[in-house]
Amino acid sequence: MKKEFIAHVKQKNDGSWKSPHLLVEHLNETANKAGEFASGFENKDWAELAGFLHDLGKYHPDWQSYLRRKSGYYDIEAHIESTGNRPNHSQAGAAYLFELFKNSKAAKILSYVIGGHHSGLPDWEPQLHSRIMDENQRLIKDDLEKVKQVDEAKHFLNKSIPSSIPSIYKTSIDKNSNEQIHLWIRMLFSCLVDADFLDTEKYMDEKERGGYLSIVELKERFDNYMSEKKSDSELNKKRNGILKRCREKAELKQGFFSLTVPTGGGKTLASMAFALEHAIKYGKKRIIVAIPYTSIIEQTSKVFKYGSDIDEEIEKLKASGKFLFGEDQVIEHHSNLDPESESSKNRLASENWDAPIIVTTNVQLFESLFANRTSACRKLHNIANSIIILDEAQMLPQGYFKPILSVLKGLVNYFGVTVVLMSATQPALKGKIGSDVNSVEGLEHVTEIIANPDALAKEFKRVEFMFPKDLNKLRNWEEIAGELTAHEQILCIVNTRNDCRRLHSLMPDGTIHLSGFMCGEERSEIISEIKVKLKNHEPIKVISTQLVEAGVDIDFPVVYRALTGLDSIAQAAGRCNRENKLEDGGKVIVFVPPRPSPSGFLRKAEDAGKAIIRNHPDEEFTPSLYSEYFKYLYSNLNSFDEVDFYSHLIRDASSFDFQFRSFAEKFNMIDSTKQFSIIVWYESLKSGKGSLKLIEQLKYAGASKGLLRKLQRYIVNVPINIFNNIKNANYVEDINGYWVQSDPILYKHGLGLLGIESDWIQGEFVQ
Repeated sequence: MKKEFIAHVKQKNDGSWKSPHLLVEHLNETANKAGEFASGFENKDWAELAGFLHDLGKYHPDWQSYLRRKSGYYDIEAHIESTGNRPNHSQAGAAYLFELFKNSKAAKILSYVIGGHHSGLPDWEPQLHSRIMDENQRLIKDDLEKVKQVDEAKHFLNKSIPSSIPSIYKTSIDKNSNEQIHLWIRMLFSCLVDADFLDTEKYMDEKERGGYLSIVELKERFDNYMSEKKSDSELNKKRNGILKRCREKAELKQGFFSLTVPTGGGKTLASMAFALEHAIKYGKKRIIVAIPYTSIIEQTSKVFKYGSDIDEEIEKLKASGKFLFGEDQVIEHHSNLDPESESSKNRLASENWDAPIIVTTNVQLFESLFANRTSACRKLHNIANSIIILDEAQMLPQGYFKPILSVLKGLVNYFGVTVVLMSATQPALKGKIGSDVNSVEGLEHVTEIIANPDALAKEFKRVEFMFPKDLNKLRNWEEIAGELTAHEQILCIVNTRNDCRRLHSLMPDGTIHLSGFMCGEERSEIISEIKVKLKNHEPIKVISTQLVEAGVDIDFPVVYRALTGLDSIAQAAGRCNRENKLEDGGKVIVFVPPRPSPSGFLRKAEDAGKAIIRNHPDEEFTPSLYSEYFKYLYSNLNSFDEVDFYSHLIRDASSFDFQFRSFAEKFNMIDSTKQFSIIVWYESLKSGKGSLKLIEQLKYAGASKGLLRKLQRYIVNVPINIFNNIKNANYVEDINGYWVQSDPILYKHGLGLLGIESDWIQGEFVQ
């Protein structure tokens, strides 16, 4: 009887065994899937070879024996002679590459992919090199030699070297294509790990994947919805003009685009119109919308699913069947997801982004593009041949410009991606960014979708800005509170959470407080409450940090804004007279708070804002003015590469020596080393949802992926010094490795984290 070499086994619920997943089938199927994925960037043979060799080490007798012993599956082959050790099953394939290629540099390419297909993309030194070469720089071949003795394995050992040219070398778009080698290796890695996951999943527990509408069908839904949405109001006529221009410009050649549309111009739907038309024209597979804040991602997802983000309207749209794309066609991927509200199909799609419309965060997108973990990287090949819409593009972190702009160029130039930079306050990302001493190469050949953004901004003018005559004269909070109290409906946005707490304490009862000291569940409920009160024309006063500025669709007649950067002032104005229903326009009143912004980036943004306002005291806010502001701001920043992108992934690229793991550990757009997460006690009086039962589960059953995702809604992140004060006051306890509120004084509805009434909150913190 022919020996069977097994990749996986599974025991059924009744104790019997499913027919084993044969290794020969797994290698062939994984290679076929990986090759299919890499066809999108014309390197099918590279990914296929990785698939054929990735589990080559499983032919080792010790591995076969280990599988049977560990699983309890004993068949006719259970007598296979073995030393009892478990070989590293990825090492044999990685070592074989150095024999196959006869070239250590070329062999390194796929050795990263194969050697890291379970543990993640490694650093060459010391991780991968020490697994392949001994101290004398000789190839470690012991496991490989055992594999070579297996007849079935010889079929895979006879595979030829790939002949296709790596996609990054097919054109000479970049001055130095070596800068994108790491991205190409990541794409191959993604093809392999996703193929491996999917083939293993098919055997172990085949799940419901796919079933999404095509881009053409989604466009039909979009067109039908928009035809029902027609309105003769002046504002909607202007929005329809923007929509028409987006459709027209979608015919242009793929690459970088900017969509510069004033707040209230309908850019969310207009950008989707562009993306759908462009995807059909150029055969793009999916549309990825990346958003800076989780606080607005749910809002955007609702607009794409239903055509509205107001819960009452959504119920009516669902009942009428006249919604936009529908719940099952838009995949959300972010930390605030509630697993109970997701379909199993959508949860699976968030693993590898194989759906046509993805709504995610900047953090999820860019940290995945620089990740080394298999779970984060498996989606990358599905970013190829896509359209990426970067909503609120001005929020891209300046300290990460070098790696972010580099990877965007790589995606556009070599992987068929079109990028749309969307904002009312477009950042200055073209050409050289920064001063001569400290600069980074920006983007080239960016096509503006709107013919004359300055003229459009003036056309959409809805507010009057009122600036203090003396930008250095400080005002006190009592005076500001007195002015705010005189308004029926008022929004005041301040620079820090401390300022928000202080000003709110001086306001009348019923004033709403909104800041990052509150958990996500409460913030979402408060924003919904604000929208309802505004819609019903009820009195409402809100004191908030800047978390309401970027993309939160609220509409006040008057907005107060503490002095800050010009872009933030403009974004605050986007919450004023948004629907242009006020005959005399809205009022945005800028004031100088009692203390300047915290030192660092916020202080530099405030200084740049002051400089532009002084130099252009009577000039209207237009994209040209924002561009001048950003250039001024960028010229005063210290670094555009805080994570040392060059040293990790470019400097030694010509010899294929990369530090994948080390860079992934550094590339954290939200620096967890500078803050702590606290799970708070919160029970919603409106929805009945809360954290207390979840905390009990954490205490007695321990952490699970699903439980932790539910708890995300009840987390407040705080800086280290605040956390230390909270911990020293015994307001938190460690429950199975997570810090959890332990005293009712710590968190209060409507205010968030309180601690004790003395001033234990030291320092200034935004949002």
